[in-house]
Amino acid sequence: MAKITAESREAFTQESAKYKELIKGVFAKEKEIKAELQKDKTDEAAKKLQLADLMLYAVTLYITINNLSVEMLGVKNEENLNEGRKTIYKAIIYLEELVSNIIDTTADDLKECWEKLEGIPIDKRYYLSRKLGLAIELIMDAYGDNTKWKWSFVELQGRFITVSKNMLNMTEASKDYFDGRAENHDVAVYYMRMLKTRLLKSAEGYRDRYELSTRRADDMRSGIQYLLAYRRLLIILGDANEAEEVKKKAQVWKDKMEADIKKEKQKA
Repeated sequence: MAKITAESREAFTQESAKYKELIKGVFAKEKEIKAELQKDKTDEAAKKLQLADLMLYAVTLYITINNLSVEMLGVKNEENLNEGRKTIYKAIIYLEELVSNIIDTTADDLKECWEKLEGIPIDKRYYLSRKLGLAIELIMDAYGDNTKWKWSFVELQGRFITVSKNMLNMTEASKDYFDGRAENHDVAVYYMRMLKTRLLKSAEGYRDRYELSTRRADDMRSGIQYLLAYRRLLIILGDANEAEEVKKKAQVWKDKMEADIKKEKQKA
């Protein structure tokens, strides 16, 4: 790695300053919206989505500063990457406050959440979900493969797809999904496809984290919960055969976890 000169460091400081000012502006706006919510809960859902969107904008600014550091100094800027990662969590928390963090849910579980979001178009929910997923991918790519945060990203991706799923009114979206003439047919199809891919990915991510890192039963339980949420979605979409296969897989995982727990108890 080339030596970082005083000149290159000064150039980076000057170039990154404008992005840092934008970040300050984002958090000032966040503070303003939160103050409004404390006074008046009207349009809470729209404001919480706005807060999540603001956080994702801040994440892009942190990533930009890191990219400048790599380009101008030849090193990652861990400080800004860490702030970006933390800010993604803030975006997710704002959405969890609206639609909960429960992984495997029924329509009845989410009825009140969907009522809050009734005035928010499905395409707006979908594009926010896509932005959130992209922000996570960009942060992961910026950190690289050999990062201490590798396994924490499993949780980040899981929480992302959980809120994305819970923001979607499955009752309405499934009607649009099967009706090719429906106004929201295309976005319902794209949204459902994203959920299918990501729910399975999160299930496998937690399974891998259990097997390759933590050996904690709660990780395997989370993996099973994502499998069951995936199965529930398959049933909604009419894919009974695959849903049955996923049910069997979930049981295999559960049996494996219980066998591992039994072995550990015998060793103790």
